[in-house]
Amino acid sequence: MDRFQEMQVFAAVAQEQGFSAAARRLGLSAASVTRAVAALEKRIGTLLLTRTTRSVHLSEAGQRYLEDCRRILAEVQEAEDSAAGSHIHPRGQLTITAPVLFGELFVTPLMVSYLTQFPEIHINALLVDRIVNVVEEGVDVAIRIGALPDSNQHAIRVGEVRRVVCASPGFLASHGRPEHPQALAQAPIIATTASGQLRSWPFIDEGESLSVRTEPRLVVTANQAAIAAACLGLGFTRVLSYQVASKVAAGELEILLADFELPPMPIHVLYQGGRQAPARVRSFVDFAVKALRAHPALRAK
Repeated sequence: MDRFQEMQVFAAVAQEQGFSAAARRLGLSAASVTRAVAALEKRIGTLLLTRTTRSVHLSEAGQRYLEDCRRILAEVQEAEDSAAGSHIHPRGQLTITAPVLFGELFVTPLMVSYLTQFPEIHINALLVDRIVNVVEEGVDVAIRIGALPDSNQHAIRVGEVRRVVCASPGFLASHGRPEHPQALAQAPIIATTASGQLRSWPFIDEGESLSVRTEPRLVVTANQAAIAAACLGLGFTRVLSYQVASKVAAGELEILLADFELPPMPIHVLYQGGRQAPARVRSFVDFAVKALRAHPALRAK
């Protein structure tokens, strides 16, 4: 077998978690499949699969190699389809990145819907609250919140979010509703290190910048924890509007001081390659743009 055939055999064994099942799928003998994987491991010089009497599992090296195999095989297939002038059906490996909470609330349901529609796609989702270098880390699609630096990446705006101050109705009933941001200086505050604004909250007052010094009663490392504490009536917190959209709709939180908010922050879908991007990237970008633009929580109000 040539290298591409060995990759196909290895990918089939990994997916089926067995040599016999992979052989049936490929129309080969079990002995041929076993020899192909053994030859591949010998040439590479490392064990790709761990075998027991009952199952076959990927080694750590095998997991990395499988991701590369899927990407290479998909690119070869796309090149052949393109040369033949046929319609390119999305297939292969996609790597996507997004902020943690945004990824949980919006990107995960989107990925599930996309994978259901395109069964030949595999996704590796990197949900982190940091700016990922898409080139160095091999990311196909990135979803970013905030202003974008100049780059060679293509960006499509899909929505915007606000930085909002909120509190529970019960807390407001007992402590009153602030009419100006300066009232927060003496108020019970729930701060989150995820926002990067622990003790200084910026606002706009009649076109001028205003910074309010706060003294948090509770500091947490995750926005979800700050939101939960606010729902329980501990005090005011400041997060992004999409993060509390469901709580506001359910009446668990109220947004305050809207007239003093900073300008909304844009949400973009970024990708590389433009029209030359692989079919899997173009199709996911189209799918994501349509879904995110339609979501009411991603429109500043």
